[in-house]
Amino acid sequence: MSKKIWKPGTVLYPLPAIMVSCGNFESKKDLNIVTVAWTGIINTEPPMTYISLRPSRYSYDIIKNYNEFVINLTTANLAFQADFCGVKSGKNIDKFKHLNLTPQKSININAPCIAESPVNIECSVKEIKSLGTHDMFISEIVGVQVDDKYIDENNKFHFDKYDPICYSHGEYYTLGKYMGKFGYSVQKKKNRNNKSK
Repeated sequence: MSKKIWKPGTVLYPLPAIMVSCGNFESKKDLNIVTVAWTGIINTEPPMTYISLRPSRYSYDIIKNYNEFVINLTTANLAFQADFCGVKSGKNIDKFKHLNLTPQKSININAPCIAESPVNIECSVKEIKSLGTHDMFISEIVGVQVDDKYIDENNKFHFDKYDPICYSHGEYYTLGKYMGKFGYSVQKKKNRNNKSK
């Protein structure tokens, strides 16, 4: 198998295309949405996540000022809005109003969540780490809201039913094909009784 040699770069794809909402819901001040792909989970207890933003982004100072934000997961139906929020600045436009998105009260922070998103992850900033082109907002997850239409009677969340999207090398894709649950590669097969009764 032959391989090409590339210079070091951001090739860990695909990534989630999330919409990050920020500002103060109560006062309706500084409400904005920015699309981010540099995000992930970094700890279990306490639950920790991060987003990385360029300091030049309009949302950067808002998040730095309030020390909180909401990660809103996106769907195929929200792909247009996610793209728009990634290329247009909130300095010049009210993205909530322009895109007919609904700012909704969060549980534990003042930053709004996006009502149309199937999952809202409330984040409290613990540290801002400068890395070069981007600064990383290391944050604790302090609340989660999940649309109940994706939860079954056993309280299981069905990831595949909301048609999530991801970002890869400047393009958006849908996800959702089930391949197996965690640990399926080592799971013992159930014994089957083939004897006729």
